[in-house]
Amino acid sequence: MRVLVTGSTGKLGSALLKQLKGKNYQVKITSRKKPEGIDGFTWIYSDLLSGDGIEDAVQDVEVVIHAATSPIKNSKNIEITGFENFLSKLRHINHFIYPSIVGIEEIPYKYYKLKFEAEQLLMNSSIPHTITRATQFHSFVESLLISRPILKRYVIPGSLKFQSVDVDEYASHIIELIEKGPQGKVDDFCGPEIMTLKEMAELKIKINNETNGVLNISVPGKLFRSLVEGKNTNSKRKIGKVTFEEYLRNRLA
Repeated sequence: MRVLVTGSTGKLGSALLKQLKGKNYQVKITSRKKPEGIDGFTWIYSDLLSGDGIEDAVQDVEVVIHAATSPIKNSKNIEITGFENFLSKLRHINHFIYPSIVGIEEIPYKYYKLKFEAEQLLMNSSIPHTITRATQFHSFVESLLISRPILKRYVIPGSLKFQSVDVDEYASHIIELIEKGPQGKVDDFCGPEIMTLKEMAELKIKINNETNGVLNISVPGKLFRSLVEGKNTNSKRKIGKVTFEEYLRNRLA
């Protein structure tokens, strides 16, 4: 089966490539920058923003895993305009797999609104597809929110809730979807436990034997309130096995 992976330089894309290596697929990868360590894969330059290289990338492809995303820079042009153009080149494919994020229709954040709009574009297209939503990755929560203590303290909105998941487990789930064929929107893929950000920070301090403390702050606004309420979690879908604690310990190994 001929598979194309977009966004191959990102966290999810890298995890997908690691697990696709050695499997019985003909894998092409496409991105603006050529990743390292891609022996066994065919790399093709493409740019979702400009459309350059897209037709070459999708030629003779049966399955697309669309891991490309841009949460900060040129988000609308890539998530919507570029995505629409990309879809227009895919009338021939058998299966388009779209990784997305849990709770995006309930969280007032621009990037999430664009992801939800992209889901609708795909659902309203004639392209056979699967939309698979996951919660935030362990590495995302740690690197973005609890990576830099200030004056020996993690200054954080500690009441935010997360159900973080291991990126390798999610990548494995996506690869399993290749064989299952198009399913529309499937059930969420979430981490094994729901924790507050304060609990996650305290766990990191304990495991790393840090002398840092935690300063819990309150942040106003609808976005933070939605995360305090756990709109980004799904307690009925504790699918992942690797806990945040195990992720932290594995980093020390």
